[in-house]
Amino acid sequence: MSETRAAEKNAATSPLLEILDLEEIEAGVFRGHSPAAAPPRVFGGQLLAQALTAASRTVPGGRTAHAAQIVFLRGADPARPLDFHVQDLHDGRSFGVRQVAVRQGERAVCTVTVSFQDTEQGPEHAVTAPAAPPPDRWPTYAHALGPMSGRLGAIPDVVRPFDLRYETEPPWAGAARGPGRPAHRAWLRAVERLPDTPLSHQAALAYATDLTLVDSILLGHGVYWGLDPVTMVSLNHSVWFHRPFRADTWLLYDCESPTAGQGRGLACGRFFDEDGRLVASVVQEALFRLGPRGHEGAR
Repeated sequence: MSETRAAEKNAATSPLLEILDLEEIEAGVFRGHSPAAAPPRVFGGQLLAQALTAASRTVPGGRTAHAAQIVFLRGADPARPLDFHVQDLHDGRSFGVRQVAVRQGERAVCTVTVSFQDTEQGPEHAVTAPAAPPPDRWPTYAHALGPMSGRLGAIPDVVRPFDLRYETEPPWAGAARGPGRPAHRAWLRAVERLPDTPLSHQAALAYATDLTLVDSILLGHGVYWGLDPVTMVSLNHSVWFHRPFRADTWLLYDCESPTAGQGRGLACGRFFDEDGRLVASVVQEALFRLGPRGHEGAR
């Protein structure tokens, strides 16, 4: 059993650790499950986090992920197990690359490429964090939702593993006033303490990258999930890890959408720790259509 795996097994059970608890069913193939409370389709952040976890189980000790890219092919059924087939593409002196094919039976769900690197020293620079009051100044996600919780479908379920606090106005409130600035910020951290292994925190952050990012696209058009006729389906999603961090301490997620058009929207995000260090960057492209069309067959 790997060091990461042993640390996960010894940690207190949490919703997030249950999601990341994959079973190796044969060499290079891992099986994962969705939580009991899940949206109609498997949450994209869950797929990315589980695929990163599967890939990390096959790399030499000491290497951590520096980039992960996922291309979504079709929706996955949360009632069925997910199989993660890991292919070793490269192991060099400092870097390694794994490709993960995620399947439900014979049905391909998505492909994920994860790049790993040995710890290395080098020149550094980074943008500064935006000025933001500390997280204890803002209401919890549950308090901010209030009576809205019943109207937003499964969104509260996918947020549950994290303490999420909007530093700007909650997106459903901003959207109610019509089109506005396509940007927002939120503080977040894992609800329970995570194992003291870097890959556990990277997988947790991979999950969190998909919680609020595309809300910035919706804000630019004055619409929100469950409140307006809008179709949004993730097409691809990338995350880059810049510096060590803990996902069970507060991180500021600064999100904006630079463009939308031709039925697609683009959203960009940056994570800063409480010391103002940039620790990760994210970009997601999503199918984005206004109107009563549903998710199925949206592509």
